[in-house]
Amino acid sequence: MSENLEYIPHSKPTLGEDEAQAVSEVIASGHIAQGERVEAFENALAEFIGVPYAVAVNSGTSALHLTLLAMGIGTGDEVIIPSYVCTALLNAVNYTGAQPVISDVLPDTYNIDPVDVLRKKTFRTKAIIVPHMFGLPSDMDSIKAIGLPIIEDCAQAIGATVAGQATGSIGEAAVFSFYATKMITTGEGGMVVSPSKQLVKRVRSLRDYDNHKDFFVRYNYKMTDIQAALGIIQLSRLQSFIEKRREIAVQYDTVFNSGSFRPPYKNAGHVYYRYVIESKYDDAAVFIKELHQEGVGCARPVYRPLHQYLGSEKCESSEKIWKKSISIPIYPMLLQSEIDRIIRLIADQFEITD
Repeated sequence: MSENLEYIPHSKPTLGEDEAQAVSEVIASGHIAQGERVEAFENALAEFIGVPYAVAVNSGTSALHLTLLAMGIGTGDEVIIPSYVCTALLNAVNYTGAQPVISDVLPDTYNIDPVDVLRKKTFRTKAIIVPHMFGLPSDMDSIKAIGLPIIEDCAQAIGATVAGQATGSIGEAAVFSFYATKMITTGEGGMVVSPSKQLVKRVRSLRDYDNHKDFFVRYNYKMTDIQAALGIIQLSRLQSFIEKRREIAVQYDTVFNSGSFRPPYKNAGHVYYRYVIESKYDDAAVFIKELHQEGVGCARPVYRPLHQYLGSEKCESSEKIWKKSISIPIYPMLLQSEIDRIIRLIADQFEITD
């Protein structure tokens, strides 16, 4: 890499003066723990998604854990989750004592395969967790037809839509993550939304271990007003973030839509949390290393598929996608000069010509 070129990180949050001011105001107020700002953030997200109820927590994993508990899922139950996803889902299901059942994904969208879900469904199956991978909505009509309670995982897809309907408004409940590199960020944080007042009431009770008349195991999963203040500003900027991501995706598509590899699946509701391409190499690690050496951060979009951890039945699509897929930078803070450089480097590596 030339010494004059700045390293382009794979991911980067979009933060500015408005976020700094909002956090400063909370600090100046002296009330920095869970309070009015958290409630305001809950109300804002519920309105944005189009559901009546929301409860904020300290992470997306916590949101999923509490949602499963609120649905009464525990020992002896099964929950279907895709293999090609981060381990947060596997952890959350195991926290409850339930059995995770691993499903394969579709080779074109990377989302959970409804046909395989139907094959894995048993009388013990109590829910299916449906991630909208990399900002691309899942095939919700096919999934709903299976007849299982649905938890939408919108950690990568806030702002995405399915036939004009917001992701997060379709299942029995939905969870969101606001980690530093997500679509919007509170540093760490998460949210549960649902049309069910009773489900959200149970999540709210489980979120905070103290000041209850009765006792059962509860958790310290609260969000702070500092985080919520950041989240409120980020949510107000989300549409502009999505527009920028889509603009970058169009530029990438123009160059990368060739026989050398396949660009992301096209969908009007896609928000492009990640831009995932498939390498010409059998192992994407070769290409990832080459781009790193040229000063461009990229990564496997999923560190390792879950079936590999569990030694369970091989998920062929997940295995192939994991070996060949690469996530390249796509976020609102990318400069045009950086976009051009990324395109040029990848075009050179794949020997793409105009």
